[in-house]
Amino acid sequence: MPTTTDAHARPEASTSKPKRTLARLAREWMMSLAFALVILIPIRSSIADWNDVPSGSMRPTILEGERILVNKLAFGLRIPLTHTWVARWGSPKRGDIITFASPKDGERLVKRVIGLAGDRIAMRDNTLWINGVPVARADIGEGQPNVVRNVHLGTRIHDEKLAGRAHAITLTPRIDSQRTFEEITVPAGECFVMGDNRDVSGDSRYFGCVPMERIYGRAGAIAVSLDPQNWYMPRWGRWMMGLK
Repeated sequence: MPTTTDAHARPEASTSKPKRTLARLAREWMMSLAFALVILIPIRSSIADWNDVPSGSMRPTILEGERILVNKLAFGLRIPLTHTWVARWGSPKRGDIITFASPKDGERLVKRVIGLAGDRIAMRDNTLWINGVPVARADIGEGQPNVVRNVHLGTRIHDEKLAGRAHAITLTPRIDSQRTFEEITVPAGECFVMGDNRDVSGDSRYFGCVPMERIYGRAGAIAVSLDPQNWYMPRWGRWMMGLK
């Protein structure tokens, strides 16, 4: 016959076992999560990352609601979570699309590299001039309207050839924008950037050139494209599309 002590011990053991099981599962989940973060954070900080694009400053190349893939090893290797270079083996080229911390407020931005250190950059009526030579561009048709203060403004798509590579830009004739500026020389260790949606882009015309240490990496492709104006429906044709 069981003793009084045995009778009380059994129910206590049966209730404590599930508690120990839950505690063990919680520890395992926490350890797995911590391990994943230890691996993921340095990778996203120094090797590769993906960035959401909330604005249309790079239309038609990159649209609102897209997530782009960024190669953070394109120009060198940094200490994770810092801007300190461990090694440098490259630098942006004219025409590259880069992500960087804005010199104005530190916001993460994506723009196209227009000028490199030593380049003389000017703009005359939306035509770029690099080192005294105008950059060729041609009107190729009507584009998606730009919405400014709830007003839909018509746009034109132009084909611009930069450093031998063609890309599309959006011009909005009816909007007030800085279409002309006097020639400047890009300082050493910096680059001049602009958005492809020229008349609605906040870029080096407004915040100046971008120092190399503020550049995160080069954008190479669109991973995912969702349309925020259409219930975030997928734009399937743009998934995994390379950027140029």
